[in-house]
Amino acid sequence: MLFDPQNVSHGFSTSPVSRRAMLEQSVLGMGAVGLAALLADEGLLEAAEGKQAVTGQSHFPATAKSVIFLFMSGAPSQVDTFDPKPLLTKLEGEPVPASIAARVPNIPRAGLGSKLMASPFTFKNYGESGIPVSNMFPETAKMIDEICVLRSVNHRVPVHGPGECIALTGSAVGDRPSLGAWMTYGLGSESRDLPGFISMLSNSTGPAPQTPGWGNGFLPSRYQGTLVDGKRGIPYTKMPAGYSHANRREQLDFIKWMNEAHLQQLGQDSELEARIASYELGFRLQTSAPEVFDLKSESAETAELYGLDDKETAEFGRHCLIARRLVERGVRVVQLRNGGWDAHGAIKANHTKRSKATDRPVAALLKDLKQRGLLDETLVVWGGEFGRTPTTEGNTKGDRRGRDHLPTTYCMWMAGGGVKGGQIIGQTDELGYTPVERPMSPADLHATLLHALGLDQHKLVYRHNNRKEIATVLGGEVVSEVFG
Repeated sequence: MLFDPQNVSHGFSTSPVSRRAMLEQSVLGMGAVGLAALLADEGLLEAAEGKQAVTGQSHFPATAKSVIFLFMSGAPSQVDTFDPKPLLTKLEGEPVPASIAARVPNIPRAGLGSKLMASPFTFKNYGESGIPVSNMFPETAKMIDEICVLRSVNHRVPVHGPGECIALTGSAVGDRPSLGAWMTYGLGSESRDLPGFISMLSNSTGPAPQTPGWGNGFLPSRYQGTLVDGKRGIPYTKMPAGYSHANRREQLDFIKWMNEAHLQQLGQDSELEARIASYELGFRLQTSAPEVFDLKSESAETAELYGLDDKETAEFGRHCLIARRLVERGVRVVQLRNGGWDAHGAIKANHTKRSKATDRPVAALLKDLKQRGLLDETLVVWGGEFGRTPTTEGNTKGDRRGRDHLPTTYCMWMAGGGVKGGQIIGQTDELGYTPVERPMSPADLHATLLHALGLDQHKLVYRHNNRKEIATVLGGEVVSEVFG
C-alpha cells in the first residue's frame, strides 16, 4: 500500500490521553492494531484479512518442526561430491560422446566442446547403506546412513544470481518470497522472543549473496528472514547505555502509541504494522538474543565437535552450532549460506578448501541434533544453486583445471525431519550430465520441504495482485520417496 500524503491527516490531539483511554476508544476495546498483533502472533492475521486460510497450523501431520538449510553458494560439483562417474576417469581428455551430448539441453556453458575431466577426488562406500562419498567429506560420510542423497535435481539457468534465486525462491527473477518466508508465513515461529526465520552468511566470496534468498517478496514484511552476524548476533539488540528494562519498556510503549495512532489514520499498511511488531520483538530480543549467540555455556566437547578450535572450521562451525541452538528455542527456519564454491579453475584446491571449512561442522550438526533427540524433528538440507560440467573449462592443465556451470543436474541431500536416510534418489547418465531416473525440479524440492512441515503447497496461498499465489509458482511434485 502506497502512502498518499493528500489523503492523510497529519494532526495529532494535544490533549493528554491515557493508554487505557486510547485502547478503549479503539475497535473491540483492544485496538484494531492490537488485534492485528495478536492475530499475527497466533498466525491468523491473513485469515482476518481474507487473504488465505488460517495459518499457524499445518494442513496434515508434519514430520519436521524446523528446517536448517545449508546453502553452498557457488555450486559444488556433483561428480566430485556425491555422484561418482568412473567413466570420466576412463575417458579423461576425450570429447563428450555424441550419444550423451545429444541428451544435454541446449543451454550456454554446458561445455560439450571441451574435454572430459576425471575427478581429482576419490570415492569410498560408507555406512550400512554403502553410499559412495567423496574423500573431501570424511566426517559427513560417517553420518551417511542418516542422509538421503538427491542426484537428479535440475533446472535450466546457468548463472549464479538467478540460479541462487531459483534454489531459494523458486524464481530466477528474484521477485518472489523466499521459501523460508513461506514457511514462517504458513506456520509462524514457536519462539516469541526470536525471529521465525534467521539467515547467516559465511565466506561471502565469489557470487554475491542474493537478498531474495531470505526476503519476503510480496508477503508481509514480518516474514522476511533476519540476517544476523554469527559472531555478534542480531544487530542492535544490546540494551543502550543508561537504560533499564523498565524505562526502555516505557519508551517503547510511547513509540507504539504514536505508531498505532498513525496507523489508525493511515489504514492497513503492512510496512507500518511490521515496524510496530519489530519494536516489540526488538525488546524481547534484548533479553533473549544475546544468550543464544553466547556460546560460553557450551561444553568444551561440543566446541571441539564443531571445530571451533580450528581456524579453518571455526566460522562455519559457530554458525552450525548457533543453528542448533536456534531450533532448540523454536526458530522455524535457519539458513546458513557458505560461499566460494565457484571453481572455474583449480577445482581440487577450491573444493578441498571449502569442504575443509564445512565438512566437520556439518557432520557435527547432524550428530549433535541426533544426540539431543532433535534430528527427528529438524530437517537439514545441503546443496547449491546448480552443479558443474564433467568437462574441464578452458585450456588449463593439471591441478589448475576447473569446471563450468551446469544446471541440468546437481546433487543435494536431506537428513532428519522424517527423511529416510541411507538412500539415493535419482540417477544421472554415465558422465553426470543429465538425469536418467527420477528428475527433480527446485519446485519439487520446495514442495517436499513444505510437506515435511505439514504444509500443502496448494493450500498455502496468499492473494497478491488479485491472484492466489503459492510457494512453488506452478506447483511441484512431492518426492515422497524421501520419507520412505
